[in-house]
Amino acid sequence: MAQPPSRNAALQRLLREVRACTICTAHLPLPPRPVLLAGATARILIAGQAPGRKVAASGVPFDDASGDRLRAWMGIDKATFHDPGFIAILPMGFCYPGAGISGDLPPRPECAATWRARLLEQLPSIELTLVIGTYAQAWHLKPAGGGANLTATVGAWREHGARVLPLPHPSPRNNGWLQRNPWFEADVLPELKERVRALRGR
Repeated sequence: MAQPPSRNAALQRLLREVRACTICTAHLPLPPRPVLLAGATARILIAGQAPGRKVAASGVPFDDASGDRLRAWMGIDKATFHDPGFIAILPMGFCYPGAGISGDLPPRPECAATWRARLLEQLPSIELTLVIGTYAQAWHLKPAGGGANLTATVGAWREHGARVLPLPHPSPRNNGWLQRNPWFEADVLPELKERVRALRGR
């Protein structure tokens, strides 16, 4: 369903404001470059962690191996994935936070505190939220399921109903987790594909 022009305009104004954000400049290894995607008619929200170095360079959400795996999990191609009229992509941090000892650093907390609630208010058509990784799960699943570890949270996916689906991060760094938890591929991925397919058909 098309949204009123006023809502579309309000979202576009907010997105311009977000993309000009510099609040974390002093903490970032690179100049700020917020990476996100959203349209007022989006029916799926991908709530991820933060862009990696490759995505920070391209400015395209999930333009990396993690994105390839996530699209395969969802059963969609790049064009569908990057259609803001269908999918909104709002990581917990919009800028690359830098590298840590065993992967990228956590998303900067200022980002969600400043922007997340305002952006979500402009996305009234969301019917499915994919909550990827522990930082997104702590924010979106609070108080139920927000404090559990990743395996327990994803393992309890049925408890979140039809509108929310917790997922591990699709990064190659999680290959070991995927191998240790074959139930994810057997049980969760068919459900994910079916939910996405149903929303595409509307």
